Amino acid sequence: MSTDLKTASAKPLEKVIEHIENRYIKNIKSFFEEVTLLTRLILRFFKTAVKPPFEFAELIKQAYLIGYKSFPLVAITGFIMGLVLTIQSRPTLADFGAESWLPAMVAVSIIREIGPVITALIFAGKVGSGIGAELASMKVTEQIDAMEVSGMNPFKYLVVTRIAAATFMLPILVIAADAISLYGAYIGVNLKGDVSFHLFFLQVFGKLTFSDVFPAFIKTIFFGFAVGSIGCYKGYNASKGTEGVGEAANAAVVFASLAVFVLDMIAVQLTSLFDS
Repeated sequence: MSTDLKTASAKPLEKVIEHIENRYIKNIKSFFEEVTLLTRLILRFFKTAVKPPFEFAELIKQAYLIGYKSFPLVAITGFIMGLVLTIQSRPTLADFGAESWLPAMVAVSIIREIGPVITALIFAGKVGSGIGAELASMKVTEQIDAMEVSGMNPFKYLVVTRIAAATFMLPILVIAADAISLYGAYIGVNLKGDVSFHLFFLQVFGKLTFSDVFPAFIKTIFFGFAVGSIGCYKGYNASKGTEGVGEAANAAVVFASLAVFVLDMIAVQLTSLFDS
């Protein structure tokens, strides 16, 4: 009797374990399928981008929508970022009598890491979701199919232009955000001090080196490419009708933000490897 009870209680447990294993395997399989399809889209992008005709007009339009329309949000974020970082760092440096290092420390932190990453995350939230939702809406309403029937190349017109615009515009936005952040830092330094504009930026540029600026700029190109590619992939391959529009926008933000962190981790490791 006791043996039968043990066997009966073990069967539900085995089913639960089997269900978890199947779900785990399914998630892993789905992940690799997503990576494979995204890689195919990226390879198709490079293959299609170099073939004429080139959609320069659409590229300029997307650069305006992606870059110029994102500038106010990036500028406000950059200013607050520089101001807050300076205010928060001052007490710690003051405890060690190193308050004079504040401009240089804030500048290196912003240029090397905080500026590119925070700007890329803002970019992923605004541009990644916008691209995903726009292309998903066109997909579920069969506008992309209509473009194919009319003889156009929707991939070149919709995907290539958006990925290229995101790749080109994010580095420019990061440069602008860094400059505005440094101005915010200058304001923060002068809230409890009296440092001239000339002296502040003399200390800033006196500590910045080529190894601080160049790797930070290069990784923003990859950030922009990742955000554009993931947004286009999620939107271009959307399904489930109008429900898929929201899912595509949400997934584009999540995966683009994750890609920014992963690429940043790789960039930091490579930079530290070359510096050593």
